[in-house]
Amino acid sequence: MSVASSSSTEGAAPLAPRSARVRLTATWLVAPGLAFLAVFFLYPVASLLFLSVTDPEGGGWSLRSFARIASTDVYLRVLGITFRVAGSTAVLSLLIGYPLAYWIASLSEAVRNRALLFVVVPFWTSYLVKTFAWMLILGRNGVINKLLMGAHVVDGPLPLLQNEFGVMVGMVHSMVPLAVITMLPVLTSIDRRLVSAAQTLGASPSHAFWMVYFKLSLPGVTAAGLLVFISSLGFFIVPAFLGGPQQTMLAQLIITQISELLNWSFAGALAVMMLATALAAFWIYDRVFGMSSISGGASVETDGKLRRVGIEALALLASASEALAAGARAVLGRRVTAGLLPAASWLIIAFLVLPTLLVIPIGFTSSEFLSFPPPGYSVRWFDTYFSSPLWIAATLRSFGVAFATALVSTVIGAAAAIALAGSRTRFGGAIFAFFLAPMIVPRVVIAVGMFYLFARLGLVATNTGLVIGHSVLALPFTVVTVTAILKTYDPRLDQAAATLGANRARTLAYVTVPIIRGGLVAAFLFAFITSFDELTIAIFISGGIATTLPKQMWDDMILQLNPTLAAVSTVVFVVVTALLLVAQRLRRTA
Repeated sequence: MSVASSSSTEGAAPLAPRSARVRLTATWLVAPGLAFLAVFFLYPVASLLFLSVTDPEGGGWSLRSFARIASTDVYLRVLGITFRVAGSTAVLSLLIGYPLAYWIASLSEAVRNRALLFVVVPFWTSYLVKTFAWMLILGRNGVINKLLMGAHVVDGPLPLLQNEFGVMVGMVHSMVPLAVITMLPVLTSIDRRLVSAAQTLGASPSHAFWMVYFKLSLPGVTAAGLLVFISSLGFFIVPAFLGGPQQTMLAQLIITQISELLNWSFAGALAVMMLATALAAFWIYDRVFGMSSISGGASVETDGKLRRVGIEALALLASASEALAAGARAVLGRRVTAGLLPAASWLIIAFLVLPTLLVIPIGFTSSEFLSFPPPGYSVRWFDTYFSSPLWIAATLRSFGVAFATALVSTVIGAAAAIALAGSRTRFGGAIFAFFLAPMIVPRVVIAVGMFYLFARLGLVATNTGLVIGHSVLALPFTVVTVTAILKTYDPRLDQAAATLGANRARTLAYVTVPIIRGGLVAAFLFAFITSFDELTIAIFISGGIATTLPKQMWDDMILQLNPTLAAVSTVVFVVVTALLLVAQRLRRTA
């Protein structure tokens, strides 16, 4: 008995140090990411708060910048335009994206992965490339006007650009993939047998959908609306090229205040207003649904009054859709009605994919001007691109910066994801939210804050500054990607390695990392793409010297549209698509 007790005591003694060592290791793994974001994300954004309440003349505390915004009609109008466009983009993206997400979620896993590529590729395609495509489609001599005038539908070109219509088309086209990708994890986790059970108990198909399926998918829908709204607040590429002066948005004002007027205090005030709006939207969402529902987790329970209002609204939608469905079946027949969802989904996919594909043949045009269809085909514009020292230098810099960014963000993000996956601390949710924060805060706010910090550190117009800035933006994608892979990882493998005498470092090196290496490579490629296509940071940090490929495209598009841009857009599209296909394949096989 004493021997048993003694051996039991001897066996239990190492347990406390071992658990302490695991907690210490988890802290060590997450610490580099927390320190990196604290210095290069939290501090710059906090500096903007300080700048916004600083008197640019006396240097003391002042609310003069905010008073100027409140007392000037122009700035209030721009604020109104920004919120209206962002809100409209969120609503339209949900209306267009939900049917596509619902249809993709209904497919088998193998078919779903193939269909999802038609959404993922447009999502990762550069905003500059997509905007350039819409300029070719919506212009006075663009594809749509040529088709309409050729068919004698209209006598002259329609004004499809330099107005709010052009802005909304471009922004919705850019944001629908984000909405679909955000909703899809929630939709695929819903057991559709619940809908069948509701119909078995007497509910009509419309009531079963709205009261069961849609209700369960609501956290994903609202998460998509939240992310689209916040992302749209910081848009400046689309309104700059597809809109006119009446569609000027807040991000454009911030860029002007910094790059042309050097008015840091006023730019900080504008950025703070954008940031406050984004954080308020995020806080409201978190209070109603819970942050974990963004990644497909369970949502929080809402209070009774809000719940009753929501159920009544869903009941009204169910009754209205049931009447519409009955009318459609009476007019079109059941077979045609059943095919409406797949047909609508393929139309949405065509809307997402075809504009970018249109750029490819224009890149091979023999004409001096942009026109579709091209009068002839030639590789002269690719020769112009590959023989230009300016373009090649920008391309090589983009590849180098993207590789370094991917390496930094993957190492830091993967370490943090591994630590958070095995952590049971109550602060895990807050730490995870902090790593996602660069995805929530508008990019222009991050870029302005970094510019202010890097100007004092001497990192403006340096590759190091670009790598740091891009890594901040890429970190959320690496953390999310590796976290998703770790959900299928069996932690008992780590326990088995520890039982056999391996410490935490050896377990990571010889067990954890080899098993999830496919996910790590996918995270690396996603970070690479994020950096390769990034423009906002480059506008501020490149200083016009360390020019990246997107920054060079931006400069050329402002000066004059030419076929060389179509050739460059084709190169960017091919590179991003190839990397994305590899990343998706690795992510599925991980």
